[in-house]
Amino acid sequence: MFLSHRSTQTEYFDLPGRTEGEIAASFRDLNRVNSLFRFSHPFESALPGWLGRKKCERLKILDVGAGTGLLGEILTQWALKQGWHWHFTNLDNNPLALKIGNQPDTVVGSALRLPFADNSFDLVVASQMTHHLTDEQVVTHWREAWRVTRDAVFICDLHRNAGLYALLWFTLRLLRANPSVLADGLISVRRGFQLGEWRELAAQAGIPGAKVWRYHGTRIVLQARKQKP
Repeated sequence: MFLSHRSTQTEYFDLPGRTEGEIAASFRDLNRVNSLFRFSHPFESALPGWLGRKKCERLKILDVGAGTGLLGEILTQWALKQGWHWHFTNLDNNPLALKIGNQPDTVVGSALRLPFADNSFDLVVASQMTHHLTDEQVVTHWREAWRVTRDAVFICDLHRNAGLYALLWFTLRLLRANPSVLADGLISVRRGFQLGEWRELAAQAGIPGAKVWRYHGTRIVLQARKQKP
């Protein structure tokens, strides 16, 4: 049945040989769509209550697959309004994306082999990056995220369902998005996940006590904290 299984179709976004102009245009459209759908809100709504407001006063955060670093920029400003200091390190395998974002503390690297020592960050996050990976790569990505955090991981991506597919189709057409961005948006949903799949992958990654839940029916979240010794 439609959407019953993850698609393995490669997104145009991930194809080699794209020009700098094409990549820059794709990120502009992607950032516009992400901002419209408030992709930062799961973090803003869940992290304070989960981590505790005291813990949130100062956080060292790694964003894996950060793209232009828009999530970190938004959350840094949001945290400042709460009187908190959140310092982001933005990691992406695309140096042009990081260059476009022009954010401080950027690192070119792979989610599958993070160039950081164990327990380097208070929190490791990823937003709508995980669906670009195969299931086997997701397990490696999560193991690496678990390795480099000293406290918590919070991963957010697309929940694969027909409602989100239809919503994206309508919204991207309304925005007159680039045809490749429209196609990729729909492929992204087909490459998304369902709850049971993420629970199984978290178990394979060796993340104990992982909580997997849906955010407003459109996104899927994995959160886990390391137990204190």
